[in-house]
Amino acid sequence: MKDAIEAVKALAIGFATTFKHLFRKPITEEYPEYKRPLPARSRARIILTRDPDGAERCVACYLCSAVCPVSCISMQSAEKEGGRRYAQWFRINFARCIYCGFCEEACPTSAIQLTPQFENCKNDILSFVYEKKDLLVDHQGKDKEYNFYKYAGVATDVGQKGEHIKEERPVNIKSNLP
Repeated sequence: MKDAIEAVKALAIGFATTFKHLFRKPITEEYPEYKRPLPARSRARIILTRDPDGAERCVACYLCSAVCPVSCISMQSAEKEGGRRYAQWFRINFARCIYCGFCEEACPTSAIQLTPQFENCKNDILSFVYEKKDLLVDHQGKDKEYNFYKYAGVATDVGQKGEHIKEERPVNIKSNLP
């Protein structure tokens, strides 16, 4: 008899909870029509940005592919006539990417930046492989005025050694000899 009373009590509590929620306003968000505002530091799709002068920022240093925990980034480096390095091809497999942001932190040129665009749904898994032409944008992203070659100390068409921002002239090591 005691077990039957406890069973009826548990059933009544369950029905009471259901009845209480039956008349509440639903909190369902209609996703395609309403998109929840994301935090300012949210990370999603990767893009490749450009310098203020319009050239590609990526110097194909391979740091992003080395730091990637799932190895979804690959590239090939090349060098232009002026001494400037660039990525001959750049590829990211977004089907493997975990959006950790390590590639953005490792990039010395601010070429790789993560955007808050998170909607990435496709039927074909091969369409998740993005090439350089798909990733390259025509703006500077978050760092509007940064140009790697103006700070790098590398002799290119931007400037010779000792002519860059916050850089001293090279020391002639022969003058240091006794």
